[in-house]
Amino acid sequence: MKPIDLVGKEFFLFKQYVSRNDNLQLIFLVTLTFLIVTTLTQAEQQNQSSEYELYWHQWRGPTSNGIAPRSNNPPFEWSEQRNILWKLEIPGEGHASPIIWKDQIFILTSTPTEIENKEQPVENGNGDTDFFGLPLERFKQAAQTGGRNRRGEAPNLNLKLAVICIDRTTGQIEWERVVRETQPHEGTHNTATWASYSPITDGDYLYANFGSFGLYCLDLSGNVQWEIDLGDMRTRNSFGEGGSATLYNNTLIVNWDHEGDSFIVAIDKETGDQLWRVDRDEPTSWSTPIVTDYTGLPQVIVNATNHISSYDLQSGEILWEASGMTTNVIPCPVFHSESGMAYFMSGFRGNALMAIQLANATGDITGTSSVVWQYNQDTPYVPSPLLYGDNLYFLKNRNGILSCLDAKTGSVHYGPERLEGIGDVYASPVGAGGYIFLPDRDGNVVVFKHGTELKVLAINQLNDGFSASPAIVGDQIYLRGHRYLYCIANMNN
Repeated sequence: MKPIDLVGKEFFLFKQYVSRNDNLQLIFLVTLTFLIVTTLTQAEQQNQSSEYELYWHQWRGPTSNGIAPRSNNPPFEWSEQRNILWKLEIPGEGHASPIIWKDQIFILTSTPTEIENKEQPVENGNGDTDFFGLPLERFKQAAQTGGRNRRGEAPNLNLKLAVICIDRTTGQIEWERVVRETQPHEGTHNTATWASYSPITDGDYLYANFGSFGLYCLDLSGNVQWEIDLGDMRTRNSFGEGGSATLYNNTLIVNWDHEGDSFIVAIDKETGDQLWRVDRDEPTSWSTPIVTDYTGLPQVIVNATNHISSYDLQSGEILWEASGMTTNVIPCPVFHSESGMAYFMSGFRGNALMAIQLANATGDITGTSSVVWQYNQDTPYVPSPLLYGDNLYFLKNRNGILSCLDAKTGSVHYGPERLEGIGDVYASPVGAGGYIFLPDRDGNVVVFKHGTELKVLAINQLNDGFSASPAIVGDQIYLRGHRYLYCIANMNN
């Protein structure tokens, strides 16, 4: 494409005028160069954005709303004997959802190993046996849960934290990189893991967040480029960690809400240097931030207990806040790009759902017209919502009880409706090709139609359980279970 095609007829006439005026020649050349560079940069960003839509490169997919926009015909029925392209046993454990870029799949794992104790047990004052000061009964309880506990004590474990790359075509491990071996500083919930943050990639580098055990930048061959340590989290009741990092252009965002000094930090993705850091008055939360430039000013939005907060991406300045969530916030926000509304939910010891219009949000917007509608019942504790077109899907608490609302008005399409055969749910629903997929922790995956009426198509069962959310690329579904990674595809059988 020629420069004249980029800038139009008016600029061509302007060029003819300045060519007769020597004093304007330099201005013309500078302006022309600026316009060409700007146009090419915008074209490059559009191509990159289009490429991002092809792959599940981050938590909640290319749009952060839980959908695969380029998927047309994913399978909706499968079993261990049907439509399984490949199945891989995963070293270690983790609830981190897989991410995919081109022919590579990336997952995070943790392998906990008990540290042998050669010391003899001693008698305590009650005649019971102590192990490192831990009463025998408590030691047995900790051993039954792999050394984990919910009371804050650091279990006697060695953790091997690793990033694993899997070939998408063959299902074989391409490389494995152990980024740290360490001992945990506190316990975690017996259903949690030390690898519950999902990684993210920009197509050139991979960013693997292990929370208290470090944030790492690797190239796509597994070589560590930089690493930083943001400290140790102290989570509520030692429930564990899990809010993933967010990437926007050259900036990584990490939210760090815990029972200590909470903060949010922006990091240069190329160097690992801190760009800004803002203190937060928040208890433990597990929600991943989102970034949108809908208003023309990129803003980072975080869902949390005391406030939903929006920050200027460049400076960290707070743009607006709203109160109204419950405690223990886990669900991530979703954003409707056409209406400019963002949706926030929580569901522990209460219910909260708020639809916020970003166009005029500034300062404290609690109770203002910026809060377009609310629906404070049947909201999720653990799973994040799915925004698919104009439909907002969400579960009640962590159960298989589904509601579907009109995202623009808050009117109820259906729900709460119990999904038969679906039990305890940690994973978040995902949408592709007009279908919605929802796994539970017992290995069942319900598939239902996207629409204003509930129509269940299948309940598929596999020999695993699922706490990680699915990832979808093209017409292939990737399910990270407690033991295996499955690639599900139409096999014509």
